[in-house]
Amino acid sequence: MLATLQRLGVIPSFSRPRVSDDNPYSESLFRTMKYRPDYPSKPFKTLIDARSWANSFVSWYNYKHKHSSLKFVTPAQRHLGVSDAILEARRLKMRQAKARHPERWGSRKTRDWTLPAEVWLNPDKKTSPLGNKTAIAA
Repeated sequence: MLATLQRLGVIPSFSRPRVSDDNPYSESLFRTMKYRPDYPSKPFKTLIDARSWANSFVSWYNYKHKHSSLKFVTPAQRHLGVSDAILEARRLKMRQAKARHPERWGSRKTRDWTLPAEVWLNPDKKTSPLGNKTAIAA
C-alpha cells in the first residue's frame, strides 16, 4: 500500500490529532466511507466504476446521511436552509409528546435541537466552546 501511495505521489499521514500536518476532516470522512455497508472489498475494475461508487457515496453523504453534530439533519438540508424548519418541527413534536405523557419525562428537559454556530473535530479541550466534548464535523 505504501509503495502504491508513493508511486501515485500521495504522502501518507501517520500523524495524530492536533498534529499540524494531519487532516482530521479527511480522516473522519475516510472512516465514514470505510464503514459504509457498500464499501468495496475488492479493487474497482475500471476508473469509471471507482468514480461511480465515489459519486454515489458523496450523494448519500450530503443528501441522506444525518449527521449527529448537525442535530441529525443532512448537510444538504443545512446548506439549503431547511434545517431550521425541520428542527422546529422536532421541537414541537417533543413538546407535544412531553405534554401527553409527562410521567415518561419526569423533570428532564426535551432534547436541544439548536444547531451550533460552529462544529469542531478534536477541539482543544482548554479553548473549545465544547469543553471536554468532541464533535465530528460533517
